Amino acid sequence: MGALARNRKRIDECLSSNCTQPTPFSPNSRISKRPRLFSSSSSSPPTQTPTRPVSNSAVARVSRYPAAQPLRRILAPCPGKFRSSLSRVVYAPEEHYSGDDEAMGNVLDRNLLSRYNNAKKEALATFLSRNKEKEKEVIRLDEEEDEQQNRVSDDSSIEEVVDLGEDDEPEVQEVERKTAAKQQPSASSVASDFTTLTMNGSSLRVEESAEKMRELLSLDPEDLPRYKKMIEELERQRAPKLKQLGFEIQVTESKRALFESLRPKKKPVEEAPREPFIPLKEEEKAVVDRAFSPANRRKILVTHENSNIQITGELLQCLRPCAWLNDEVINVYLELLKEREKRDPKKFLKCHFFNTFFYKKLIGGRSGYDYKAVRRWTTQRKLGYSLIDCDKIFVPIHKEIHWCLAVINKADQKFQYLDSLRGRDTKVMQLLAKYYVDEVKDKSGKDIDVSSWKFECVEDLPEQENGFDCGVFMIKYADFYSRGLDLCFHQKHMPYFRLRTAKEVLQLRAD
Repeated sequence: MGALARNRKRIDECLSSNCTQPTPFSPNSRISKRPRLFSSSSSSPPTQTPTRPVSNSAVARVSRYPAAQPLRRILAPCPGKFRSSLSRVVYAPEEHYSGDDEAMGNVLDRNLLSRYNNAKKEALATFLSRNKEKEKEVIRLDEEEDEQQNRVSDDSSIEEVVDLGEDDEPEVQEVERKTAAKQQPSASSVASDFTTLTMNGSSLRVEESAEKMRELLSLDPEDLPRYKKMIEELERQRAPKLKQLGFEIQVTESKRALFESLRPKKKPVEEAPREPFIPLKEEEKAVVDRAFSPANRRKILVTHENSNIQITGELLQCLRPCAWLNDEVINVYLELLKEREKRDPKKFLKCHFFNTFFYKKLIGGRSGYDYKAVRRWTTQRKLGYSLIDCDKIFVPIHKEIHWCLAVINKADQKFQYLDSLRGRDTKVMQLLAKYYVDEVKDKSGKDIDVSSWKFECVEDLPEQENGFDCGVFMIKYADFYSRGLDLCFHQKHMPYFRLRTAKEVLQLRAD
């Protein structure tokens, strides 16, 4: 019992002495994160004199040893300049940090991590840039080799003279051997894109089909029979297709020729004659302007004796712009056209011009058509010629507010209808055909058959572009046809035709 009491007393003393010295595991202990620096004079760190009492007991001996410390965590070493600094950094367990030391450790972690990432990025960028430089060098070397080969193949006649020493005889022989091999005709040289021909000391480059030449010259002699058989087989397969295509081409060409023959031929464009478009002189314009003045509205300007038609200033106003033509002016102008033909029969066609009342009289009977109403209009005594002998007979057609022209064309055996608004009226042509048969039978006692004559609504004719020039178009149709001319005028000529018609009516003479 006495020994046991002494042992307990010693243990209590040891424990009390150990409590006075802080241990690393005590909650109030603090360990610096920085490594301690020692002076150069001392190779070992200064020892601290222990304060605990010296005892020879087992517990006392155990307490002399330093407390056990946990293993330190060390970061992986980084390459380059960060290796030495990172290897010396030591992390202590987190449970031993407290207060400012813990915040300081977090900052140190972030700094090291950012430096590590930056170093990693720099190393990766350096690696990639070196690889790109190597690739560029390889590409440049390949391009230089291709350029050298192209230069040699483009012009094999150019030789490079190199001054070699006596010690380079093997190299000279090698160069001569390569030059001789180049001068020999090869498949690649014969099948080149350009062949050099010498004519009178000058070189001409002629373009040839290189691909076919390469195919032929690249074959081995043993493959030529097999190649010829293949070509013959292809020719046999292609011949029927070519024959079929040739037949289809012939059929298509025959159809096209047929369609071309059926297409109506266009008349050659003739130059516009000068006579229908002679400009008015200044004196003639002044006469027309005076006739249009309001002072002459009630004054009789001219009187046509054969038709007994008087033209006053008011009637002449219809030839001013934007006005409709009246019967008196139209009838006088048609009479002037007939008188022009009589003055120069060789220059103009033999024509007859009915006035604006003829067609109304012809269709004004109880049953419509009435030949007896106009039977005496065309007697030999009244006209001085036979209507049957005329090449063309012009009939003005008035449809309430629109003027048209019908033509009995004996020269071409046609009944024609001309409308400046592209109108069509076959009834007018049928009535005129019936009238012409009755007229020939009444005046000559002959029966004429007009069933083979053509009924034509003329389409290729000048068109009016307003609502008041139809009368001018109608009288100009008759003017140009009586000259034997095509209708080569347009809407833009209407102002001129109005002035010219007024001048001809005032002079009682059609030019």
